[in-house]
Amino acid sequence: MAPSAIAEPIDARIKDVVIQKKDTLPLPDAARARLEKAGIDLSDGYPSRPAKPLYLDDATNIRNVEREHVDAGARADKSKSALFSAAKKVINLTSHIGTEIVGLQLKDLTDQQKDELALLIAERSVVFFRDQDISPQQQKSLGEYYGEVEIHPQVPHVPGVPGVTIIWPALMATERKASFRQPGGASRWHTDLVHEKHPAGITHLHNDTIPSIGGDTLWASGYAAYSKLSPEFRKIIDGRKAIYVSAHTYLDRNDPNSGPKHIERIHPIVRVHPATGWKSLFVNRAMTKSIVGLDKAESDLILNYLYDVYEKNVDIQVRFKWTPRTSALWDNRITIHNASWDYEGNEPRHGTRVTSLAEKPFFDPEAPTRRQALGLEDD
Repeated sequence: MAPSAIAEPIDARIKDVVIQKKDTLPLPDAARARLEKAGIDLSDGYPSRPAKPLYLDDATNIRNVEREHVDAGARADKSKSALFSAAKKVINLTSHIGTEIVGLQLKDLTDQQKDELALLIAERSVVFFRDQDISPQQQKSLGEYYGEVEIHPQVPHVPGVPGVTIIWPALMATERKASFRQPGGASRWHTDLVHEKHPAGITHLHNDTIPSIGGDTLWASGYAAYSKLSPEFRKIIDGRKAIYVSAHTYLDRNDPNSGPKHIERIHPIVRVHPATGWKSLFVNRAMTKSIVGLDKAESDLILNYLYDVYEKNVDIQVRFKWTPRTSALWDNRITIHNASWDYEGNEPRHGTRVTSLAEKPFFDPEAPTRRQALGLEDD
């Protein structure tokens, strides 16, 4: 992965600090066994958290330079023969989004298979692998193959492995308690890290512990959402840009009394994936603030309609039921996702996540839609 040019060494900004003492929040058995097998030192508590930036400029400058991104999927064999021939089964879960690969271990993929997997993710949006034996270190290594691994300045991570963040609702509940009426967190449609200069590409979530009932995750296809729009409406949004905001807030160093502020970036609301060359709708209700150049009422009207197209068309979504030791790899450039909290925290859930940053979003007016590229009706 290409390192960012930043003002201070990354290690200085992500120095681990323990946020809890050992066993104050018991780890699920499966999670503990996986971490111990990987040689993760749990003696000083779990997880670790980076020192949080206080000021907006510090948080913005963590990754604030242009850099080259070479997409692994763009160099893949389009037949994906190395990947498919090694799998026991390849199962498309819906027509538009979601594929499950049976019989492969992610940690054992060759470089050719990794490239082909990246292309498959770019085409199918999210790909699932059950029964994975993968350590946090191996998960990070795969993420590094796909791009610069994001090291989050706010989110807890595996001790000694920055860049492998923790998905543990019981831990989140110690800071912000969820409820049936307000589940919060990831239980809303969103896309990860849209505030980055180079937003998220492939995210890999491995869940070692899941509830016996519920806890599904849903994804929706940005390719298909764009094709749900009429050709004339597409002309309205093609080439337009919007302001995207961070999930976390920071103080303005020059005006600390003005209250917390989000990192903001400007990206196109329709982007093109570099591996497929297809157009995708790139908005999400949680973090797209406004369309540049439009009045608030105009912007809100258009964005709310686009959110509804994305969220309410169930035929362009996949809902995945997890089993223990399952990995999902999805492309944030072409999806939104939503984690169901219907198990209400009554059973443990724990996983680790690695996100690889991708290219600076771009728009190409000559790019086709997915349906056009596949020879399907698209008007």
